[in-house]
Amino acid sequence: MNHFIITAKDKDSSARCGVLQTTHGEIRTPVFMPVGTRATVKGLLPDRLEKTGSQIVLANTFHMMLRPGVETVEKLGGLHKLMAWNKPILTDSGGYQVFSLAKINRKGDDGVEFASPYDGKKVYLDPKIVTNVQNRLGADIIMCFDECPPFPCSQQELHKAVERTIRWAKICKESHANQNQHLFGIVQGGIDANLRAECTKELVKLDFPGYAIGGLSVGEGYENMKNTLDSTVSFMPENKPRYLMGVGTPADIIAAVAAGVDMFDCVMPTRNGRNALAFTWSGPIRLRNSAYIDDTSPIEADCDCYCCKNFTKAAIRHFFNVGEMLGPILLSLHNIAFYHNLMDKIKQNIDNGTFKSWAEQMSESPAFKVKSQPKENNDE
Repeated sequence: MNHFIITAKDKDSSARCGVLQTTHGEIRTPVFMPVGTRATVKGLLPDRLEKTGSQIVLANTFHMMLRPGVETVEKLGGLHKLMAWNKPILTDSGGYQVFSLAKINRKGDDGVEFASPYDGKKVYLDPKIVTNVQNRLGADIIMCFDECPPFPCSQQELHKAVERTIRWAKICKESHANQNQHLFGIVQGGIDANLRAECTKELVKLDFPGYAIGGLSVGEGYENMKNTLDSTVSFMPENKPRYLMGVGTPADIIAAVAAGVDMFDCVMPTRNGRNALAFTWSGPIRLRNSAYIDDTSPIEADCDCYCCKNFTKAAIRHFFNVGEMLGPILLSLHNIAFYHNLMDKIKQNIDNGTFKSWAEQMSESPAFKVKSQPKENNDE
């Protein structure tokens, strides 16, 4: 049985809708995944998260392995039980965090030895270990261990990262022991079209259930990202889901959907929410602003999220200004709901055959004037 079915295609772009089957339910794509790095989306109860429209959430192997540890997660009944989340979960491999957060002591073709950012203890990771940990955590979708090179970097460093990523992907596939989980390969190569093509072709030979595009939104800029997407996706199988990791703004997402991408994650809605920025269809607003001191309107009049149905801008501003945790919680809920609403509009326009004209119209909308920010890390 094919685990991914395309249900609609846009006639004027590569945008498509699909259904991805997992052990914990189906996922309708294009889909946005809220980030719950340490087995929770910060400050949000799982039932409230589900009511925003969340179909799947992301947790991080690197952090879960270090704290509380895979043995503890197993004793507590697995990642779904720990999170009190009975819908699909994706765990990223932790490769990005190994190279961005940890002090690397040794990097070789076999794996990486690093100092834990929590206690400084030496930890060794290789593709086999990372795959085994993800098998034991029990997420529905798991990722190959890869090397995400910095931007910019030398051509030699870029080549080496691609070579390791391909080699490690083969070991991950050989080590994968839980066939109820979909193991995705990750394409690297910076903004070098030839390296991206080479990496993609080699990973496609391994016949993974899905493919991710890593190493973007690290400072390369919108046009480089878009060009890299267009060239990379063209080498990916039509009948497999495509996942753009750690991206991004509403404009980034629309551009990636047009290129044929199906899955997204990013900390932007929650991280900005915790810093008093709300996404709206009239453009982002900053709730600490004194203009909202007695504003009795909701963040967005036609939004049916819990925040907008129950609280005014003035109340939310007050919570932020007095340091009450309810402010960040409410804006995180609203922003995630906004992102899901965006994905719903994308799906509707693909289904209706109006995606390209709608996307062009949205490119002029104030809602899409949020700038991409290079991700120092994508953790929550």
